[in-house]
Amino acid sequence: MSIASPAQQSPVHGPDLAALILAACAGESARAGGRLPTERELAAEFGVTRTSVRNALAILEAQGRISREVGRGTFLRTAVPSRSAGAGRAGSPTENVGPADVMAARRLLEPQVLPLVVAWATTRDFDEMRRCLEGGESAKTFEEFEFWDFALHHAIVAAGRNELVLEMYSAVESARRGAIWGNMKRRNDSRERRAAYVEDHANLVDALSARDLARAVDVMNTHLARVEANMLGSQRGSG
Repeated sequence: MSIASPAQQSPVHGPDLAALILAACAGESARAGGRLPTERELAAEFGVTRTSVRNALAILEAQGRISREVGRGTFLRTAVPSRSAGAGRAGSPTENVGPADVMAARRLLEPQVLPLVVAWATTRDFDEMRRCLEGGESAKTFEEFEFWDFALHHAIVAAGRNELVLEMYSAVESARRGAIWGNMKRRNDSRERRAAYVEDHANLVDALSARDLARAVDVMNTHLARVEANMLGSQRGSG
């Protein structure tokens, strides 16, 4: 697949670079399953570092726009309507699911995938998790933090190497992209809560990297309970 040279512009990063890469690679002539250029080629094309390209590709993977296969390359997935980061898929039946149901599904699915992650995750998977961690730690805005939070949890589930589980989890991700989840999360956002989430995430990745399943499950359960209490505590009368 070839991409058209972008107009001369200042270097871009993060979601903006992801959008440019997708627009360049997913034109009318592109098909689902088409291979994207290499990280080196994309970096040269857009005048950015390979690290910036990796972060942009992580964004597209978290959005379900691309798939990355070790030893094969990066490929376009089935086209979906264009949307800004954090927005729900148009017409998705899960985009209007309430946060209480989203959290119930997350607490069922995410701890249960961890044995697969401990068994099958590769060094590249852990590198991807750490990249998402760094993005969350350096995030300056709610939108930026929420993006990296989303990307990290996607990377963890993807590291379980089970396509059926990942497809099931995509329904949870669709709900997280919806306006209901986004508005509730924004209303309950604070620097203190973001800092607590960053600490949870770091502890979780440390446990997974050490392949300490018991600790990873405990940290994941604690983290999801924290998110649920922050978002729904006022509704349920809990702290």
